[in-house]
Amino acid sequence: MNELDKFRNNIDRIDDEILKLLNKRAGYVLEIGNIKRNKKVKFYKPERERQILERITRNNTGPFPNDALKAIYREILSASLSLEEPLKVTCLGPLATFTHLAALRHFGSSASFVPVDSIKKVFENVETGKAEYGVVPIENSNEGVVSYTLDMFMDSELKVVAEIILEVSHNLLSKQTDRSKIKKIYSHPQALAQCRGWLESNMPGVLTKESTSTSKAAELASKDATASAIASELAARIYDLNILERNIEDSRHNVTRFLVISEDFPPKSGDDKTSIMFSIKDRPGSLYEILLPFKKANINLTKIESRPSKRRAWEYIFFVDMEGHIEDKKVKKALDSLKEDCLYLKILGSYPQGNIQ
Repeated sequence: MNELDKFRNNIDRIDDEILKLLNKRAGYVLEIGNIKRNKKVKFYKPERERQILERITRNNTGPFPNDALKAIYREILSASLSLEEPLKVTCLGPLATFTHLAALRHFGSSASFVPVDSIKKVFENVETGKAEYGVVPIENSNEGVVSYTLDMFMDSELKVVAEIILEVSHNLLSKQTDRSKIKKIYSHPQALAQCRGWLESNMPGVLTKESTSTSKAAELASKDATASAIASELAARIYDLNILERNIEDSRHNVTRFLVISEDFPPKSGDDKTSIMFSIKDRPGSLYEILLPFKKANINLTKIESRPSKRRAWEYIFFVDMEGHIEDKKVKKALDSLKEDCLYLKILGSYPQGNIQ
């Protein structure tokens, strides 16, 4: 036996051991699933998944990279969850949009994805029980907040149970292999805006056409040899397109945040965020006064956004994200103080803080 065969045999033995341990792990998962079913508790626990991922990356001594380890374990967790109970997730579609990609990164490929054509339908699918969870975009680091998602929370009783922070990379896709033969470029308006500088420098005079999503753009490009699309690498695989140029976004720090919505929110994970919405009396200094309890409690507010209430002229709803969980004493105390001066206060959820994926 030569040296190469020796190493390959060692790898084969390790693979056999990994397989045996994965099946042993799956056996425990099935037992846990039965306990959850008897106790009628939720199968999906985002705080538990976070703890697992943090523990394995903390204990990893290398040389296997942590990013790859997380990706592998997300699939293990996804497959394990499907053994307990198949998970149905609805998201803004069609398939291969960045929202679908975010859902795939978070829930893994073993989940059953139900794409819909509007944010409103994502909320409706979860509210009516057609899906256990929904994924919606909430903000982009370059283009700002997704106002329609904020508006949906005004009338919905759904809670935020997790957040997904996805680094967005735009690619130029086409059936063509020669960029000079492209006559038109399809994409969602936001994607076109995020690639405006690159398009002006590299595709001057080429017609750009808006589509309802980056995935729809890829579908259109797949049917027209003179067209291209700005979309994800996943879209290239699904629609059998060539990637002519990668990472054509103008900013290399193009990050989109998504929210996972469901009927209730999870317990503390140890590194959480809480989202609320409220309206206040229209008088001088009212917003300053309403934020004082957070300062006194030393609570970091990571975001504050306002939207018209659409119920009364010049009445606004404020959306706030803060570090901490609703079960934390200082968060609970600040919110109790907030109630006294609010016309309206709603807890949207407490959930594990997301990391860039």
